[in-house]
Amino acid sequence: MTTSKDLKTEYLIIGNSAGGIGAAEAIREVDRKHPITIVSDEPYPAYSRPLISEYLSHERTLDEMLFRPVDFYERNNIDLKLATSVKRLDSTARLVELDSGEKIAWKKLLLATGGTPIVPKMKGTDKKGVFQFLTLDDAKSIDKYLKDNSRAVVIGGGLIGVSVSEALTKRGIAVTIIEMKDRLLNTILDERASAIAAEMVTGAGIRVIVSDTVSEVIGEQTVEGVVLASGETIACDLVVIAIGVLPRTDLVKGTDIEINRGVLVDRYMATSHPDVYCCGDVAEAYDFVINGNRLTPIWPNAYIGGRVAGYNMAGVKTEYGGGTTMNSVNYFGLEITSAGLVNPPDSNCEVITRDKDGIYQKVMLNDGKIIGMVFVKDIDKSGLVFGLMRDRVDVSSFKQSLLADDFGLAYMPRELWQERLWNVSLLVPKN
Repeated sequence: MTTSKDLKTEYLIIGNSAGGIGAAEAIREVDRKHPITIVSDEPYPAYSRPLISEYLSHERTLDEMLFRPVDFYERNNIDLKLATSVKRLDSTARLVELDSGEKIAWKKLLLATGGTPIVPKMKGTDKKGVFQFLTLDDAKSIDKYLKDNSRAVVIGGGLIGVSVSEALTKRGIAVTIIEMKDRLLNTILDERASAIAAEMVTGAGIRVIVSDTVSEVIGEQTVEGVVLASGETIACDLVVIAIGVLPRTDLVKGTDIEINRGVLVDRYMATSHPDVYCCGDVAEAYDFVINGNRLTPIWPNAYIGGRVAGYNMAGVKTEYGGGTTMNSVNYFGLEITSAGLVNPPDSNCEVITRDKDGIYQKVMLNDGKIIGMVFVKDIDKSGLVFGLMRDRVDVSSFKQSLLADDFGLAYMPRELWQERLWNVSLLVPKN
C-alpha cells in the first residue's frame, strides 16, 4: 500500500547501463511529460562497461567512457538516484524500497539489473588482493592496488579474463591465466580460432594454464599466491576472479515474476507481470538463431532490448526482433568477431571455412540460413555476413562466395541486393 510519503513515478528503471539508457531514450521519444526515475547502485552516470579494461590500462578516463553526455538526465527530465540500491520489490503493490528506507511507487517498471560475478568456491577469497572485474570501481580498486613488479593470477580465460589480462600486461604486470576448460575463449570461439587467440596471448608474455582450477588463495591477510587443483603453487600478489556473470535476479525472487535462469520475457520484453519489463544480462530474451529464449549477456542486445521495453512501457507496441550472442574484440592487435553458434549443433549443419596466412573464417548454415560465424584477423566482411544471419536470408545460391575476398552485394541475387540497398537508402538523411 502506498502512502502520501512515498515518492511516485510513471516509469521506474532499476539499472543505469545500456538497457536502462535505451529504455529511457525510447520513452522520451514518445512521452516527454511523465516522470522517469532511474536507480543505480553505482555512483557514476552511465558509462561503457566494456571499456573498463582501457581505464585500467590508463588508455581512457571516465569522461572518455561515458555512454551519454553528463547532462543527459537533466535534458530528459530523469530523476537519477546514484549509489542507491533497491532493497525490496513488491510487485503487487507496485512499490520498491530503497536501502535508505525511502519507497517509490511506480506504474511501469523496467528491471535492467545486469549480472553478478561468478565467484567459485575456494579458500582464501576474502584476502586482501582478491578482486573481481565487472564495474569501474573494480578497475579503480585494482589500479590503486598495483605496484611495481606485481604478479597477477587471473581466474578465467573468457572475455573478461583475457580483457583484464591484456590491461594488466600493458601496465607491466606479469600475468598467469587459469582456465578450467581446455582452451581460451571457449564460449565464443571454436577450437581453431581459440588456438590462434592463445598464440597471441602467450606471445604477449602471458602464461596460460588450461584444464585446471585454483583451489586456494594463500597468504596471511594478503595474497601471496594460489594453489591449483593439480597441486602447482604460483606466487602472486594479486588475484582477479573473471569467470563470468550470473543474472542478477535476487530482487525478483519471491514475487510473481517468472524466472528460469534469468527473468523470462516475451517478444515485447514484458515479464509475467503486466507492467514489469526486463532487458539485458538479467533477461532471458528471444534468440533468432535458436528460435527460443536464452541469456545473451552482451551490450548491444541490452540496449536494443531496453529500447523495445521503453516503447512498450510508453504505450507504443513494439516487437523485439531478437538478438543472439555476438562479440567483436581486439586482443593484442588481433581482431576477432563471432556470432550465433560457433560449433555445429548437429550433422545437418553445413560448414564453410577459410584458413590461410593467419586468417581464419568460418560460416555455418542450416537449411540455407546462417546460424553462426567466426572471423579472425580479417573481419571486414563480418558485418555483412552478420546482417544476412540477422535477417534470416537464404544464402544457398551464393554460399560459396561468403568468404571470398571481394564478397559484397554483387554476389547476391539482384532482388536481394536491391532490397538491401533500398533499406540502406532509407537511413540516409535527405537534404
